[in-house]
Amino acid sequence: MAGTALLAAALTACSGGGGDQAGKDTKAELKQKPAMAVSVNLAGEQVKAGEPVKVTVADGKLALVKVTDAKGGELPGKISDDGRTWTSERNAAPGTDYKVEAQNTESQSASAQFKTSAADKVNKVRINLPKGSTVGVAMPVSIVFDNPVANKAEVEKQLKVTTSNNTEGSWGWFTDYSGSDRVDWRPKDYWKSGTDVKVEMNLNGVDSGKGGGLFAKDYSTEFKIGKDRRMEVSLDTKKMTVTEDGQAVETIPISAGTPGGKKASWSGKMVLMSKEGTIRMDSQSVGLGDAYDKMVDYSMRLTWSGMYAHAAPWNAGNFGRVNSSSGCVGMSDADAKDFYEKVQVGDPFEVVGSGSKGNAEIGNGYGEWNLSWDEWKAKSALNGAPRNG
Repeated sequence: MAGTALLAAALTACSGGGGDQAGKDTKAELKQKPAMAVSVNLAGEQVKAGEPVKVTVADGKLALVKVTDAKGGELPGKISDDGRTWTSERNAAPGTDYKVEAQNTESQSASAQFKTSAADKVNKVRINLPKGSTVGVAMPVSIVFDNPVANKAEVEKQLKVTTSNNTEGSWGWFTDYSGSDRVDWRPKDYWKSGTDVKVEMNLNGVDSGKGGGLFAKDYSTEFKIGKDRRMEVSLDTKKMTVTEDGQAVETIPISAGTPGGKKASWSGKMVLMSKEGTIRMDSQSVGLGDAYDKMVDYSMRLTWSGMYAHAAPWNAGNFGRVNSSSGCVGMSDADAKDFYEKVQVGDPFEVVGSGSKGNAEIGNGYGEWNLSWDEWKAKSALNGAPRNG
């Protein structure tokens, strides 16, 4: 009996010790992991826009972060090497509701929301190339800003040109003829005919800097390079030679600007900016007093300051003989009509020879082709480095 009692005691002791351990294990298993917690650098209902969104996890590592606006647009971003933070590649845009969704490596999730306030001042752009347009081989991409751009490098980082044949080119900053800030993208050499071009301006949320305000939208356009047609006006021979695909196809007698003084023509490489048809030309608008005021046919703009190629039947006796215009390149009605119908906006137009008043300022039209490639690249805000497209 004593032996039995001892065994029972032994069994009881053994059984009791095992039961306590199992209870501890069960409690350990039932203990929940702490909820995932994240912090966002932007929080509240009136957050100032114009800076990146930064999401930080309290413990563990991030596996996925999505920041979306009310329209479903998503801010791209990257998780840091240590897995603790995610930072958006673009800034939060003004006047936008954002939702933050995060997931860690243990499949837990967390969310947050914030709303940015409207911008105190909004900057906008004007681009020279409508979607679907076809232009000549010298046409640059040209963007003019409504307000000053002090943060040129930050803005330029958000501008992208993509081409169908990896055309080499670069952005360059300067002052437009209107006095506004302007940035153009010019290929190293004239475009190749048939090139397809896409321009993306991912500016929403970017800060222009002092006096400029925030951008509140993105912009984009697409265009195509048409026929390779080029014009060269010789002030010496008083003739304009037209080439297509490298072959001379036509020579047109002309009369250019009167040598010396304000009535001389601009020289150098220009670009046919627009085909304006029949327009009124008033000498007072270009600082030439009462020299002329008339309706002019087949007008094709070359500079903002008023240099055109156009029909000039009143000067017929001087075509091919004497440069006697007030700065424009005049030709007969018949030649102007035929020429007007063939040329396209963006065709290069070069004036050579003696008697000009020199090259126009770079912003007075599209004057960037008068700069060497190295000079042009140096106008980029990104250390003068070229940008491939």
